[in-house]
Amino acid sequence: MNEFVKKYKWKIVGTAIGAVVGYAYYYYIGCTSGTCPIQSHWQSSTLYGALLGYVFVNSPKKDKSNENPQQVTEAKK
Repeated sequence: MNEFVKKYKWKIVGTAIGAVVGYAYYYYIGCTSGTCPIQSHWQSSTLYGALLGYVFVNSPKKDKSNENPQQVTEAKK
């Protein structure tokens, strides 16, 4: 269990923060008429926030090792 937490620490943190933000959005801004599909229920708003938090944490990062070797060589000259 400890290895699992260490391996996926940032994914868990991002998902938890997203869930809290999603619930806060429902609580403070939510839709009172019930016609808004995401904001009208706390469950859907919290799950949507958790999903966005997970996606944000796992967004692809630019890999500098895949740069064009010719550009790197020209930059060093």
